[in-house]
Amino acid sequence: MTLTTLTRRGLIAAGAAALALTGLPALAQEPIVIKFSHVVAPNTPKGKGAEKFKELAEQYTNGRVKVEIYPNSQLYKDKEELEALQLGSVQMLAPSLAKFGPLGVSAFEVFDLPYIFKDTAALRKVTEGEVGEKMLALLEPKGIKGLAYWDNGFKIMTANRPMIMPDDFLGLKMRIQSSKVLEAQFAALGAVPQVMAFSEVYQAMQTGVVDGSENTPSNVYTQKMHEVQKHATHSNHGYIGYAVIVNKAFWDGLPEDIRAELDKAMDEATTYANGVSEADNAAALQAIRDAGTTEIHEQTEAERAAWVEALQPVYQQMESRIGKDTIDMVRAAAQ
Repeated sequence: MTLTTLTRRGLIAAGAAALALTGLPALAQEPIVIKFSHVVAPNTPKGKGAEKFKELAEQYTNGRVKVEIYPNSQLYKDKEELEALQLGSVQMLAPSLAKFGPLGVSAFEVFDLPYIFKDTAALRKVTEGEVGEKMLALLEPKGIKGLAYWDNGFKIMTANRPMIMPDDFLGLKMRIQSSKVLEAQFAALGAVPQVMAFSEVYQAMQTGVVDGSENTPSNVYTQKMHEVQKHATHSNHGYIGYAVIVNKAFWDGLPEDIRAELDKAMDEATTYANGVSEADNAAALQAIRDAGTTEIHEQTEAERAAWVEALQPVYQQMESRIGKDTIDMVRAAAQ
């Protein structure tokens, strides 16, 4: 064996030893990756909340966790993301509360019921209380852990004619997202509910395919629906919200100290996201007023009472779907 061969072998051995010494600690320090997928733009309340969670999670864990955010359905669309989470392809989502119906958890459709929350304070009694925790726990048998509720906001009605009393809805073609509760809501008002993709609504309003819709002020304004809707009623009749959820097996497998820091980050991100939602909706409502294309009617207490009475049958119709116990539990907690 030549000296050159021995030298080469020695260098290889030394290199392997160096890799062993430096590589193992480096591997041990690889951050835990959380892929957070959502279907809206980064500048929305949900998008901003996701960014805030990323910032705080990485800060509080000293880089032991890395949060990768994928907005605008970059990874998965609405109908695909829940399955992706259950399979572990992504670790975190924030779907609309109504999206859990296909999983067999229709209880969350209680949040779609008209006037079930008088105001934000009533909503918080549910989402930040025992009832909210009980509802999130319903997801665990599906392999999902619920962490928080994030707001989109309370809805207004828009249309091409004034909507003051329930009879004013008679015959109006109103766009809705896919929801049995919302179908029943507009049917109770004598309107014609039409399920339509959110991206198609502006053109449908412009061409008269639909007469109006319901949505949060921020959604109405950012989608420029106010340009093709002559009237709006500031009714706050319904709520749109999200549940921030994670893959349960992934979450349970995290080190306890990491979970504690992520819980802290989520609590603070939730406060931030809900504050953004409130501010954005207030600003959007004012921007719609300032645009001058839409006359906004502020609902009076008497008008509200008439709408509540007209929509009361929706509760009875949805008892078999949502569960009477769930409806009664949420109504009691929201008082």
